[in-house]
Amino acid sequence: MSAEADFHQSAGGRTVWLESALEALYRVSRVLSRTLELRETLSEVLRVLDEECGFNRALVTLNEPNGEAMAISALHGVDAPHAPDVRWRAGEGVIGLVQQRARPIAVERLADEPNFLGQRGLFDGEAPFIGVPVRVGHETVGVLALQPPVSARSRLDDEAHFAEMVANLVGQSVRLAWQVREERRDLAEERDNLRRTVRSRFGFDNIVGHTPRMKQVFEQVRQVAKWNTTVLVRGETGTGKELIAQAIHYNSPRASGPFVKLNCAALPENLLESELFGHEKGAFTGALTQRKGRFEMADGGTLFLDEIGEISASFQAKLLRVLQEGELERVGGARTLRVDVRVIAATNRDLESEVEMGKFREDLYYRLNVMPILLPPLRERVEDIPEIARFLVDKVAGQQGRRLAMTDSAIRVLLHHSWPGNVRELENCIERAAVMSEDGTIDRDLVLVSGIEERVTPMRGGGAVNLDDPELDERERVIAALEQAGWVQAKAARLLNMTPRQIAYRIQTLNIKVRQI
Repeated sequence: MSAEADFHQSAGGRTVWLESALEALYRVSRVLSRTLELRETLSEVLRVLDEECGFNRALVTLNEPNGEAMAISALHGVDAPHAPDVRWRAGEGVIGLVQQRARPIAVERLADEPNFLGQRGLFDGEAPFIGVPVRVGHETVGVLALQPPVSARSRLDDEAHFAEMVANLVGQSVRLAWQVREERRDLAEERDNLRRTVRSRFGFDNIVGHTPRMKQVFEQVRQVAKWNTTVLVRGETGTGKELIAQAIHYNSPRASGPFVKLNCAALPENLLESELFGHEKGAFTGALTQRKGRFEMADGGTLFLDEIGEISASFQAKLLRVLQEGELERVGGARTLRVDVRVIAATNRDLESEVEMGKFREDLYYRLNVMPILLPPLRERVEDIPEIARFLVDKVAGQQGRRLAMTDSAIRVLLHHSWPGNVRELENCIERAAVMSEDGTIDRDLVLVSGIEERVTPMRGGGAVNLDDPELDERERVIAALEQAGWVQAKAARLLNMTPRQIAYRIQTLNIKVRQI
């Protein structure tokens, strides 16, 4: 064969090889862009390299998390049961040498390489070998090792250059996969921290009270939290119904699921249906996109329906179906959706009277009232006020980032208020007083400035305050006498064995605000 024929044959062979190499790069890039499941992806890459370029034995090693050694992440064409246990330290074997030097190694016969560890049985010592570093940035994180066929010895440099290009693509995928893994780990840690924080924030320790009524509530919450039973929390506005619902959810098997809430009184019926059940695109004017409702959002978790007594009779029927069947249709949709939701409802209304008057469906009432929990108003658990007040002071102190303290005289003022707004009113009172406090001390005067009316009344049982009670200070004794005297100063003076002038002086010096009755 002439030199010219040899040249054309060589050129033709190189053209075929280049076409195979380009096709291989194209397929490898597609494989690497398909998924970030690294082991699966790398195994597919090695299979493509065998099909397109004849690399019938190949592996990819990557650094282990501790950085002390490399392990096999993908293996192709090798029947080695012990392969998952094989490790390379820097400089160990040909593969360890590639990592240590951070540059390619290409040999025509692997057995001629002094560092070859033939006993591991991963490669053929009689065939060529190419090892190239896998880099992430400037750091070598692994090795791509390939064995081309014996016929490829004449173009070993080209094969090695091609292997470097593949290793660069692999390095980019490794970087992305590790970045995603790191972000997932961070998110998982953040999720776990948030769960711990939420459980702490909404745990039983945040429902303050030691009166018999509250102990009964705590026991009910602990018991019902274990199950999927529907709960109806009842009590006046401001008694903490949502806090009870949160405590049930975050101490239940559904704690890892969502806690979704909706105030039924805040929306008109047409919007309430869309909020709870969702809607399809075009279901009504303004429905530009499909939207999930609160029931779908709460799937696997808990839905808290506050002010349940405010919903209309027609909507009650729609709600009843979801509670009974666990099924709903979005507004404007025909597809039936199944949801797994625990419902906790709350109301301050007398539902029994509403049922008798026909304003609330009896079947819905019984569906909701499986486990009723009645929260007593604050005025019926006055003994808890000091503990609640100090808890709220600590809470406000955390929000303001400073130390706060409440005096005993301030707490005594709180004890004698009727609290029509319950705990919510108490919290607002303390927060206003804290805002007005320059030195962090909340005293009687700041509590009074916050809008509380000063009274001295018995904590329990009615009747008159004992004016000789040693627990009363002078100011409280004068106020108690004025209250018993209907704020007639002369009469109050007689109760205290004082003259009218003396009690007038006390009222002035003690800065008592006189009420007109």
